[in-house]
Amino acid sequence: MTVATLRSRPGSTLQTAFDHLRDVGLRLSAARRLVLEALCAADGPMSAEQIAGGIGGRVPCSDLASVYRNLEVLEQTGIVRHVHLGHGPGLYALTTGGDREYLTCERCGDFRALVPAELDGVRGLIRERFGYEACFVHFPIVGLCRSCRSDTGALSAPGSAPAPT
Repeated sequence: MTVATLRSRPGSTLQTAFDHLRDVGLRLSAARRLVLEALCAADGPMSAEQIAGGIGGRVPCSDLASVYRNLEVLEQTGIVRHVHLGHGPGLYALTTGGDREYLTCERCGDFRALVPAELDGVRGLIRERFGYEACFVHFPIVGLCRSCRSDTGALSAPGSAPAPT
């Protein structure tokens, strides 16, 4: 089964993930179930440490080494993807809702998940100007969010001169 097929399957995100594991010949162990339930309960991409810690009490805590092992297996099957949304550890998210690309604030750490089509204009400018096909799934577009920008009077880029008053 391809990842595209996985994303198009009807039903709940969690059930889709469980079905995908079985379809690729993997057992739905208690540890895998826990990782998938945690990712499904999360508000966005989560670190392995957050998953092992139970995501603020939303799911039971689990062994960190087990979480890492299962995330690796789940990523190999295409049901989980990791992303780097700042200077911290890699974060993990389910792919059952479709691809997401990200914008992240380097000051406050806030991020915004976008459907890839929302960045097609940016991608087109990069392709036209530099000949690169940009992808922001693994590494986001980094900058300052509106709130951080307005708090400092900065323009759109870190290190830029403050806006005239």
